[in-house]
Amino acid sequence: MNNITRRTFNKTMSKGIGGATLLSAMPWACAMGEQKQDKKKLGVALVGLGSYSTYQLAPSLMDCEYCYLAGIVTGTPEKEKIWQDKYNIPRTNVYSYENFDTIASNDSIDIVYVVLPNSMHADFSIRAAKAGKHVICEKPMAVTVEECDAIIEACKKANVKLSVGYRLHSEPYTQEIKRLVDEKVFGNVQYISAEAAYRSGGNPDQWRLNKALSGGGALMNMGVYAIQSAIYGTGENPISVTAQEFSSRPDYFKDTDETITAQFEFSSGAFGNIMTSHNTNVNRMYGSCDKGWFELNPASSYGPLAGKTSSGDLSFPHERQQKLQMDDFARHILNDAPNVAPGEMGKRDMIIVKAIYESIAKGNSKIELKLGSMGL
Repeated sequence: MNNITRRTFNKTMSKGIGGATLLSAMPWACAMGEQKQDKKKLGVALVGLGSYSTYQLAPSLMDCEYCYLAGIVTGTPEKEKIWQDKYNIPRTNVYSYENFDTIASNDSIDIVYVVLPNSMHADFSIRAAKAGKHVICEKPMAVTVEECDAIIEACKKANVKLSVGYRLHSEPYTQEIKRLVDEKVFGNVQYISAEAAYRSGGNPDQWRLNKALSGGGALMNMGVYAIQSAIYGTGENPISVTAQEFSSRPDYFKDTDETITAQFEFSSGAFGNIMTSHNTNVNRMYGSCDKGWFELNPASSYGPLAGKTSSGDLSFPHERQQKLQMDDFARHILNDAPNVAPGEMGKRDMIIVKAIYESIAKGNSKIELKLGSMGL
């Protein structure tokens, strides 16, 4: 945890984005008692009740077909009663960071979803696996490749399933781009461009600007989406990367990277550019093929996404991406359906992140990658 204690984390979160006000109670909360009796649904415990859990995961779990919100883990006691009342969560399914390991004896919780700052992912993912619970680890999987290995090994040893919080692999526009690439509908991909960025402002104490908690800046946050887009937009892993970093607001981004660009080469001969930033708003991916093109804009927002190709517009009904993601993982557990975002995918992306930082540190030099089919 890079010398960040849970007490320090809670103080940081109370000042930053994690102190978001909870949504008002919604009528579907009353159905939880009935859901617990449905053996076809798996109970999910959310670890960390910041904005993503509050505004995305918890509401999505109300719509899931194969899983439901069964428990919570929080370091903020005043949130416990609010969440219990809103989602009809029994007191026995409410945990703190300190007593988290006792979740092992709770048969109503099948999946633990770790939604904490990046530096805490490995600790709680490994502890969840040791408790015999299946694990969803929010992206990025960890702050080092070694931590990714430790999470994967812990899950294998405990014989539990592991997924990374890559919601887009369950999203229909993304799935359609993957199909177009896999089936070579527009021929071979020649060039890919992926940009994922937003402008950060306001509170300078938010945990994403604290390298000890985040492990990095824009690259560790939005950059992972750009890396993913470049990979599924070509259908292959890059074989080399060259990267650059710059900042126009060094007084604000004192501890983490603001803007990073990188160039990928692929074994097929395709090449590409990615850009990620915490200082501008852009969300797009574009692929040029020898017989046409495709584009998503936006490409990685919570939706609805939008897309078009050289043959016309793409159109799919919108559902919460997190609902689709968590249902996909539950089906993987219940029915042995494919794991669309396995731990190896998260590890691969951290290898690429590490190579990008290495390229920058070495004066923008080219770094060779030997990923093979890892995570594909």
